[in-house]
Amino acid sequence: MNSLATQWQSIAQQAKDSAELMRTLSTEQKNNALQYLAQELDSQRQFILEQNKVDLDNAKQKQLSPALIDRLSLDQNKIDQMIASIRQVIELPDPVGEITGMNYRPSGIQVGKMRSPLGVIAIIYESRPNVTIEASILCFKSGNACILRGGSEAIHSNIAIYCCIEKSLEKASLSKHSIQLLENTDRSLIAMMTQSPEYIDVIIPRGGEALIKAVSNNTQIPVIKHLHGVCHVYIDQFADIEMAEKIAVNAKTRRYGVCNAMETLLVDTNVAQKILPILAKRYQEKKVRLIGCEKTCQIIDAEVATEEDWRTEYLEAILSIKVTENIESAISHINHYGSAHSDAIVTKDINRAQKFLKEVDSSSVLINASTAFADGFEYGLGAEIGISTNKIHARGPVGLEGLTNQKYIVLGQGEIRS
Repeated sequence: MNSLATQWQSIAQQAKDSAELMRTLSTEQKNNALQYLAQELDSQRQFILEQNKVDLDNAKQKQLSPALIDRLSLDQNKIDQMIASIRQVIELPDPVGEITGMNYRPSGIQVGKMRSPLGVIAIIYESRPNVTIEASILCFKSGNACILRGGSEAIHSNIAIYCCIEKSLEKASLSKHSIQLLENTDRSLIAMMTQSPEYIDVIIPRGGEALIKAVSNNTQIPVIKHLHGVCHVYIDQFADIEMAEKIAVNAKTRRYGVCNAMETLLVDTNVAQKILPILAKRYQEKKVRLIGCEKTCQIIDAEVATEEDWRTEYLEAILSIKVTENIESAISHINHYGSAHSDAIVTKDINRAQKFLKEVDSSSVLINASTAFADGFEYGLGAEIGISTNKIHARGPVGLEGLTNQKYIVLGQGEIRS
């Protein structure tokens, strides 16, 4: 066995052993470790930012895309957000051991469900060093061991953050193997990870579509994933125009390189003449390149859209715009071209809003709010380990509860089955 394979097997076995110990930890023990982590991050701000600058300098030298550099960048505000996420997770109820649905059966037994950790979770991610914190705290509080494999472009940032994690576990007298970072960025480790069902219970890939497909297509281990974020805002014929303007601008321009950014704007034909010129001016101020359907191009200056544009996650200052005949055609467009991530409607009509909620098949559906809110922290989860577009188990932003499953429990007093 080569040295890399030996190294992986050791890490994986340590994680598996730690997962058994994690099940026994009290909420107080877990929260104490998280308190230490918040303190460590606060005290190591300068070191983390210095290491992040090394990664940023390397990224610029390699001419990585602006979207990747945006995801890679840390500043004081982002460290504040990481600390806030830790403190919010501390305040959240511990899902492990939660019992629900207890009821008596005619036989006399009681049947219900109890939440349990998933076991060992492997997280493969690109660019975003804040994922090192988000993944760690969510896995830890939900009683799971985790193995983190960040991208080579963020290795200095990730190691700096992981040093804080190690110190906090040490201060709490807990095993550092409950959270492990692969400091070796050799891509063959990903292959080993995906082929280790005896050690890994769940894989969560966070990154580009190519990474997620590569992981999903080459493993038998369950994967929590979303391939891409083709998010929509639909401006209904009964929308408040001022509200629609604010939402449509924020959903696209708040940040371009994030999965909850709007990539396609849908506008009802009855309000297109009124709202599109207003929005075109706002997007022009932000230097957003506009691509539209034939009707859109008749109203504003835009490039002609292709079929592929409706399926594209741009992650940059480009927006597709389509004028729809009615709410039914808007919903049909979203369900056909969307990625089941996050989609919003702007309307004053409650019945049409309810129809949109019921019929749009996405992990987050919003009424009169920007798709930028599709985020674990904004949903009160403290943080998120990813946004799942899976149809089973966790769906949408995955927080503590999404990193557990339920087992049936049966309470009896000597009952036997006839």
